[in-house]
Amino acid sequence: MLPKYSRVLLKLSGESLMGDRTFGLDPKMLEQYANEIKAITNVGVQVAVVIGGGNIYRGMNEHETGIERAQGDYMGMLATVINGMALQAALEKTGISTRLQSAIKMEQIAEPYIRRRAIRHLEKGRVVIFGAGTGNPYFTTDTAGSLRAIEIKADVILKGTRVDGIYTADPEKDKNAVRYENISFDDVISKNLKVMDMTAFTLCQENKLPIIVFDINKKGNLLDVVNGKNIGTLVQ
Repeated sequence: MLPKYSRVLLKLSGESLMGDRTFGLDPKMLEQYANEIKAITNVGVQVAVVIGGGNIYRGMNEHETGIERAQGDYMGMLATVINGMALQAALEKTGISTRLQSAIKMEQIAEPYIRRRAIRHLEKGRVVIFGAGTGNPYFTTDTAGSLRAIEIKADVILKGTRVDGIYTADPEKDKNAVRYENISFDDVISKNLKVMDMTAFTLCQENKLPIIVFDINKKGNLLDVVNGKNIGTLVQ
């Protein structure tokens, strides 16, 4: 059976790499995600990845840190490159060929982001990790993920979270919250559901790029999603 999606962009939060820790990287989580990604590359899916940096530094807490927003955002971008390097090492340990591309030039550790080169890497079966966000402050890694997914002509954005989809309310706080299986972009906006920031979400809506929000921490879920099983919530 051929997978439903042939080219995907996987969006991971930096916090997901912490595991049970309160800061930094958990090698077990890196290994788990590397194995999940390997499973879908084994069935021929082309994979690009964008990771946040919140496990190392969050760029938007100017009031708490005293660091101006733009400076803090650049620090956050560097954190995403650290996470990208860590995931790259974990993936290559499983035998997967990878490329790390950065929106901020740092030739010693990453290629510069070049759209055509990224697409060529994907066509050759390499996992491409996009670091440093968009390269600009005031944009989140959700926006970077949406932008890169559109640029590389991905079929879908797979937003890996710790919950199994989008709910009517926060399922960790409200036991009566109900999960949506499918929901439209317009309904997400009208119901004020927090899928991703509005800039990222609008990019997807305008370019008719579907989003699947799913539990990345359940083993086998990523493979099930790309095979078209009813996992998580589909926004389209």
